[in-house]
Amino acid sequence: MAQLSFYSADANPPARGDIAGLLCGPGRLVSFGGVTARLSVPVPEAWRGQALRRALADRGVDATLYTSGDGLLLRTAFRRDLTALAAAWTAGTEKTCPPGVTLGGAALRLWVLAAGEWTDGSYLLRLDPAAPDTHETLAGVVTACGLPAHPYNAEDGGPGLRISGRRRLARLAELVGRPPSAAAESHWPAVSRVRRTA
Repeated sequence: MAQLSFYSADANPPARGDIAGLLCGPGRLVSFGGVTARLSVPVPEAWRGQALRRALADRGVDATLYTSGDGLLLRTAFRRDLTALAAAWTAGTEKTCPPGVTLGGAALRLWVLAAGEWTDGSYLLRLDPAAPDTHETLAGVVTACGLPAHPYNAEDGGPGLRISGRRRLARLAELVGRPPSAAAESHWPAVSRVRRTA
């Protein structure tokens, strides 16, 4: 059996700080008077919402999956224990990246759960289209994980960071661990899904 990387999601216990991975993607934290904050994450498929709800519960955070006019939305109640994270990721009313932000495998796993997808034989970590000022910083953060990533606009117009190459995809797969369900497998990082070009 291969030895797990120290940074792998499977090698470390869940931590509240892992929620930063959701904020790298479409997740948002809204503060109420600086006393409480609520996390909201739009998700395109039910399996993502269910897996994220379990992942948040593992970190002591209860969330509910709602059906909204725009699709599915995973949301917590307003909570005191999310205020520090909200303060770090918000400048005024805008989402921002905290100085010196780093990501381990568990945070990357949450990002993949919320917004990871295959596109053109590469893996795409979707970014928040409403927070364009975070994109360049997050490209550097992902690169610092040993995953050189390039900005990419998917066919649906959504921005993301594209990770290509068998070695990099093997590194991503190692960091985020196994898919949470059979429904997730076709969306999950795996070297075996790299397309061979003719």
